[in-house]
Amino acid sequence: MGEFALIDEIRRRCALARPDVVLGIGDDAALLRVAADQELAVSMDTLVAGVHFPLQTEPFDIGWKALAVNLSDLAAMGAAPAWATLALTLPQADRDWVAAFCDGFAALARPHALALVGGDTTQGPLSITVTVHGFVPAGRALRRDGAQPGDAVLVSGFPGDAAAGLTCVLASALLRATAEAERAELLQRVNRPTPRVDLGLALRGLATAAIDVSDGLVQDLGHIAARSGVAARVEAEQLPCSPALAAVGDAAQRRQWQLFGGDDYELCFTAPPAALPAVHAAAAAAGVPVRVIGRIEAGSGVRVCDADGAEVSLQRGGWEHFA
Repeated sequence: MGEFALIDEIRRRCALARPDVVLGIGDDAALLRVAADQELAVSMDTLVAGVHFPLQTEPFDIGWKALAVNLSDLAAMGAAPAWATLALTLPQADRDWVAAFCDGFAALARPHALALVGGDTTQGPLSITVTVHGFVPAGRALRRDGAQPGDAVLVSGFPGDAAAGLTCVLASALLRATAEAERAELLQRVNRPTPRVDLGLALRGLATAAIDVSDGLVQDLGHIAARSGVAARVEAEQLPCSPALAAVGDAAQRRQWQLFGGDDYELCFTAPPAALPAVHAAAAAAGVPVRVIGRIEAGSGVRVCDADGAEVSLQRGGWEHFA
């Protein structure tokens, strides 16, 4: 499969028309139209084989996840997805692999009306770079720098599931010891995370700060605290735990996954107490569970406390390249 046949295959399987795409795949650059009252949110992530996904991961799941991690960034900004570009580096252009990858990518792109408008293909070690573009009304983007003392800290979904699922993949004994239904649920959270786009849109005007949980809940909440010039307190007993996670490991291991595991692509955000009824209503309308797990205080850093208010001694973690 040559380079131009590869491009044609990607275009055929990922094509989606939008009225704001003046010119898409096939020229030297895409031509795109941005409405005057909108700001353009742009984010880019790279996935590298053996770093961001196990080498045995199915190509459909790689295609899905390559887009999901980027859509999660738009969700954290309260931006509606619009366009994407794809840079795909492959050891060889295997037609079946490319077809399955594109089908995974497209399966997530279409529900969000996201158009693939360009990119690049090269030969080399397997890696995927996606750049996404989304719209947010001027001045209404969710950011990391708006948290205030007294705000509640909330998280969507069930942080820790993806880390537990990845551990199941890498530690065969744990994989064998986990019941089939729970194992399938945790592996789904690793391979096909659900970007919380609808929740992010619903939180405009309600959340004071937001971030997606990609590198670990404590580490990512720490970015909000640092950018906002505040401290965050997490109540360990309030962390949500899915039935699948509850069936794996012991309590200490589960807490480690919940706080530091990462790769969940949930939203962690802050909101004033008066806004919480509206936040819960918005989350219910978006079909996403959210839970208050702590509060914002004066100071700096992130503390994790037990039910009595004492700080919990933990083995800190979180993903960081080059560390």
